Amino acid sequence: MSTTASAAAVEGDALDTASSLSEKQRRILQYLRRNADSQMYFKSRLIAEDLDLTAKEVGANMRPLLDGEFDVCIEKWGYSSGTTWKVTV
Repeated sequence: MSTTASAAAVEGDALDTASSLSEKQRRILQYLRRNADSQMYFKSRLIAEDLDLTAKEVGANMRPLLDGEFDVCIEKWGYSSGTTWKVTV
């Protein structure tokens, strides 16, 4: 298999993973992609404000993003004054 074919296969797998996300999960992922510089920290409540969701909805929809293979790495980072997420691009 050529390098191009391998890259296309990996990209296809990533698209398959992204297509299995709910609408809210896709919105959160797009938000993180747009707003994260190389490494940033985001609070659930601030993501929620920008996406017209609740902080609880953000937290509940982060699990597939934590477990999935995407172009961003997300880690649950802290709990003071709400959950903080470390996002690395």
